[in-house]
Amino acid sequence: MTETDILIVEDDKDIATLLADFLKDKGYIVTIANDGIKAVSLFEKYGARLVILDIMLPGKDGFVILNKIRRESNTPVIIVSAKDAKEDKLNGILNGADDYIEKPYDIDILLAKIDGIFKRRYGMDELCYGDIKIDKQGKAVYYKGTKVDVTIKEYELLLLLMENPGKVMDKDYLFREIWGMDSESEQQTLTVHIKWLRSKFEEDPKNPRHFQTVWGVGYKFVP
Repeated sequence: MTETDILIVEDDKDIATLLADFLKDKGYIVTIANDGIKAVSLFEKYGARLVILDIMLPGKDGFVILNKIRRESNTPVIIVSAKDAKEDKLNGILNGADDYIEKPYDIDILLAKIDGIFKRRYGMDELCYGDIKIDKQGKAVYYKGTKVDVTIKEYELLLLLMENPGKVMDKDYLFREIWGMDSESEQQTLTVHIKWLRSKFEEDPKNPRHFQTVWGVGYKFVP
């Protein structure tokens, strides 16, 4: 099990899978628990940076899980439930939920709330696109949830490209920004580093999806 950004606790497998797919597309690392007992076990073993919590669950009631999370951590919790009674909403908020959303919900609104919590709680120190995540503060890079060893120049080049998604970056510009005007390295060094990034972050390095060559100009990062 890798580091988890979001733990989805939802007994409806179709709803859980659909939400997980949306979140993964936005770069989050997601784990699903379809019952309360599994949810508690996963949280105790691996934690999470945010929990999306249903109330009506087999094994353990969602409010029981919420109380357990609150006894152990201040991890943000968003309750997503079909229970729309005022008492349920008050119970959730008073017991420490950060938000309470009724089902059926607008997926865009839920995603916006999730993004908002991550920005407020964890700042802007992460850059995520698909399976690639950069922790700017720790200067660490993750691929599919697993930390990848990169050199300083690989990190700087990856960061520069990901901060300009979809933009064609001129070879001369990239070389100057990463290696400097006075560098004794040759521009071929840039080509080699692009090759190394592809080998570490592409499913098929020979047919790159993310690190694309724009012939005669340079490179661009495609999310």
